[in-house]
Amino acid sequence: MASRIQRIFLAALACLPLGANAQQDDPLEPIVGSDIERRDIDEDMLDSENFEIGVYGGALGIEDFGSNAVVGVSLAYHITEDFFFEAIYGVSEAQKTSYELLSGAVEFLTDDQREYSYYNLSLGYKLFPGQAFWSENTAFNTHFYVTAGGGNTEFADNRYATYSLGAGYKIYFTDWFALDIGLRDYMFSHELFGEPRDTNNFEGRLGLSVFF
Repeated sequence: MASRIQRIFLAALACLPLGANAQQDDPLEPIVGSDIERRDIDEDMLDSENFEIGVYGGALGIEDFGSNAVVGVSLAYHITEDFFFEAIYGVSEAQKTSYELLSGAVEFLTDDQREYSYYNLSLGYKLFPGQAFWSENTAFNTHFYVTAGGGNTEFADNRYATYSLGAGYKIYFTDWFALDIGLRDYMFSHELFGEPRDTNNFEGRLGLSVFF
């Protein structure tokens, strides 16, 4: 009986240093370090001014008269962060129709009548604001937009009420300078071929604008 008690006592003494060592060998250490390396990104901030003026150039597809160079100017007023008004004026010159090209001698319009101009006032809405990363440390603000409006087209010695739909993508290089990549569809009806005809005249353009 005494030997059994002695064995239990010796076993208890032997366990004491093991428990102490277990506490020393199992410290609570942080798994994730607190020092995180952060990148400094130079992000272009938008100008607080509400007016925007720009110039653009591109191609205008005048229905039945081919694809033609177009240039124009634009003036926009940003009502809120999402909505804006845009006024534009553009000029182009229509090519010959396919009938004129095939016949060779027929002149459907005079040179003066081929001059094409338009003005338009639209309401725009900005979509999907984001950023375009051009380098590891540089990002530019961007957004898509859509427009809808109306105006007037002067062509072949006549004026036509015109409706327009548009969309585009804008990149802000600085707080006052932006690149505009846009598409427009100018819709009007004419009777140049003897019967009323609804036309869709698509324009693709590249523009530059400044804020003031």
